Amino acid sequence: MSNPSTERTIAQIALYAALIAALGLLPKFAIPIAGGIPITAQSLGVMLAGVMLGPVRGAIALLLFLLVVALGLPLLAGGRGGIGVFMGPSVGFLVGFPFAAFTCGLIMKLLKNSPVLPAAWFSAAVGGIAILYVFGIAGMAWKMDTTVMQAASVMVVFLPGDMLKVLLAGLIAQTVWRGMPQALISRA
Repeated sequence: MSNPSTERTIAQIALYAALIAALGLLPKFAIPIAGGIPITAQSLGVMLAGVMLGPVRGAIALLLFLLVVALGLPLLAGGRGGIGVFMGPSVGFLVGFPFAAFTCGLIMKLLKNSPVLPAAWFSAAVGGIAILYVFGIAGMAWKMDTTVMQAASVMVVFLPGDMLKVLLAGLIAQTVWRGMPQALISRA
């Protein structure tokens, strides 16, 4: 006999992995000075996975997503997939996805007695920007054979869009929580 709780957890993880894949259908924007690192909507999915699912489920959703990408499914923005995507300048961001989602979820869990909107904004900013940028900058510096400071200076162009994603993640979490509080698993 199967456990309904386990089935629900698997379904939630799969749902967020699919959401991140769907966000990859939105066009990517390449910025010439960013060394081939595209602006995509998928980091919003990373933030939402952590904020909504909590640390462990959020990280597992991203690991599942990365597994199917590595297996060749073209789920990254621009229809990219396969093991080769882990050899490019965006490798740090990809590796950082599960860590960013975990951090978003952990902060949401720690702030479970705080109002949802500011907690989600703070969680998404720390996990989805600060943590993701640490991994992304390190990967860029490595793959582009540049200094960490030079790679970090490139990230300035991404900040406005990522701040917009933080705002959206908070608003989505707040809206879902108002209509269906049990869907905000990170607060359980």
